Amino acid sequence: MAGEPLAPRIAWGRYSPMVRRILRRSLGPERDVEDAVQDVFLCVFDKVPTLRNPAALRAFIISVAVRTLRYEIRRRRVRSWLRLSGDTETPDLRVVHPDTDSREALVRFYRILDRINVRDRTAFALHYIEGMEVPEVASSLGVSVPTTRRCLARAKERLVLFAGRDPLLIEYVAHLERGMQ
Repeated sequence: MAGEPLAPRIAWGRYSPMVRRILRRSLGPERDVEDAVQDVFLCVFDKVPTLRNPAALRAFIISVAVRTLRYEIRRRRVRSWLRLSGDTETPDLRVVHPDTDSREALVRFYRILDRINVRDRTAFALHYIEGMEVPEVASSLGVSVPTTRRCLARAKERLVLFAGRDPLLIEYVAHLERGMQ
């Protein structure tokens, strides 16, 4: 905000791992996460002069990441509906020592996440995957704490329902329900 020439580099170094982690865990291991991370920081650097409280920079960056995430989920959903993208499948997940069952479970899990509405999915990812507290998730989404709790409950209900119908994921459902208490 003070126009320091090294400020963007410092902000990138400090916050880009967090933004990348939020986007990757929320969107799945997609190849365009890096583009989304850059979009977040372009917006942050453009809008940082409007930030009233410099101590709120982290929360500001998270809120920009959440907006970018929501936009990306909607964009993917529209593209898959309109068939503008031939790439509607989750990409192959490469690991050094492949565990095909776990990899297939992860692919199916992200397919289920794709069936959940944007706000509920974002709340789920921020709370259960990123480990953010409910008030922080509510602040990031720009909604009340009770609304966030309802989003989390809906997401959990849909995840358990869809995962319970999948023979490969059924063993994960009990663990999923215990982990979301």
